[in-house]
Amino acid sequence: MAELRLQTATSGLIARETYELNNVKEVVKEEGLAWLDILRPDDEVRDFLLEKMDFDELAVEDVFGPADTTAQKFKNHRFIVINARDADNQLDTEPVAIFIKENLIITVRHYSIPALKKFRHRFKKADEEDLALGIDFLLYEILDAIADDWTPILKSYSRQLDQLEFQIFDPSRKYDNVLEGLHDLKRYLREASKSIESLNTVTMRLLKPNERLIGSGTEHYFSDLNQLSVSLVKRANNYSSGATSARDSYLSNISMQLSESNAQLTEVMTTLTIIGAIMLPLTLIAGIFGMNNEDLPLKQVGGFWGIIFIMLAFACIMLMFFWRRGWLKTFDE
Repeated sequence: MAELRLQTATSGLIARETYELNNVKEVVKEEGLAWLDILRPDDEVRDFLLEKMDFDELAVEDVFGPADTTAQKFKNHRFIVINARDADNQLDTEPVAIFIKENLIITVRHYSIPALKKFRHRFKKADEEDLALGIDFLLYEILDAIADDWTPILKSYSRQLDQLEFQIFDPSRKYDNVLEGLHDLKRYLREASKSIESLNTVTMRLLKPNERLIGSGTEHYFSDLNQLSVSLVKRANNYSSGATSARDSYLSNISMQLSESNAQLTEVMTTLTIIGAIMLPLTLIAGIFGMNNEDLPLKQVGGFWGIIFIMLAFACIMLMFFWRRGWLKTFDE
């Protein structure tokens, strides 16, 4: 069942959760500016939008299916779809459909949107001068609340990026899950950019002079909002680029550490290979002269010390050979 909230400029909050939709138009006539918020719309809401409010059928269908960002003007109403942050999950953004007809603005969504809660308080505190600007001022306040909702989120992303960069370049210790943190941060920023770019698209469309989607009295409000959305998009993109650079630096550090480990391993293997190559002929000599055979020329080569001399000579010859081939330069470095 859909949850409904009706708030007017004159009486404030009139109803919540349960309300006869058929009475909305009569209330608006009596109360002036009004906002109807619909959460989790059902078939009754569909009938109300189509039959009672006479909204465009394609616009109403966008409420109940996947919809792209848009700002359109129909014969008797305006229709906007914009992405906003989902209260249940900081990572997700969800579409919010906005219908504007005469003095009534209707928001329809399937999830809890923190920005609409902010707008509810703004609407309640709006003064007569602001309300005199008409329904376009309420539209501006909704879009501005969506933009403001991202400001503290982007600040938290900036702090996360600073912390991850510190962990990457901190030589005193190694931190776990740095790469996962960078990947998560990039996903968060991608969702933020999608929502803020949606806002930028809508405000640019509203400001087109040939579209006539807003009145001239509120153009400067929407112009400021457009500049804010451009600034937020740049911030999100800068943080995303920073996260990419941090990830590349982290992977580069890992690669350097692996290269150093491989170099050390190569040096150890080279040392062992050289020792083995030197010991091989010495082992062969020792094995030959260690046989119990009377015909071995032990006395002719000087006995025990002669064999030792021959082995040292072979070792020196092998070392000289390795040196001339450049295989011992590793130890000099």
